[in-house]
Amino acid sequence: MTATAVDTNEASIHDRNLIIPVVLVVILVILILLLRSILAPVLLILTTVLSFGTAMGVAALVFNGIFDFPGADPAVPLYGFIFLVALGIDYNIFLMTRVREEALRHGTREGILRGLTVTGGVITSAGLVLAATFAALSVIPILFLVQIAFIVAFGVLLDTFVVRSLLVPALAHDIGRPVWWPARGIR
Repeated sequence: MTATAVDTNEASIHDRNLIIPVVLVVILVILILLLRSILAPVLLILTTVLSFGTAMGVAALVFNGIFDFPGADPAVPLYGFIFLVALGIDYNIFLMTRVREEALRHGTREGILRGLTVTGGVITSAGLVLAATFAALSVIPILFLVQIAFIVAFGVLLDTFVVRSLLVPALAHDIGRPVWWPARGIR
């Protein structure tokens, strides 16, 4: 039993250390091609990783400090990463493609405001529905599912209400036109 647990833990760590960088690089390349920029995709990847790290940290505090659950399954961080990055990048793509379209017509700062106004309600609604859906998994009495449910639900809410609504637009607004570097044609 102990040998199986050790092997499972080592395999999970190996998979996590291999899959996470590969996923981030693939997403970065897709965002670079989509947004025709380097700085904006890097910004989006960093905010998504920050959101994931925050969700994992809060989950550790809740499960270890408040509920005093036994340790997490070694696969929980990888599953949490895959779910949160996939969902967070979807919201990023939805927001930033609209911001880019508006920035081409109205300039970066005005484009951010217009893009956020148009996509904000949809991103918020989708985030609430998705968080509620994942939170429903927490009623199943399997520790792995409870942990995944909390991490994803909290991460999606964090992503929806803080990262996508405040952090990304604020950073893009502060950076201004250089956020689209090296794209041309954006005022």
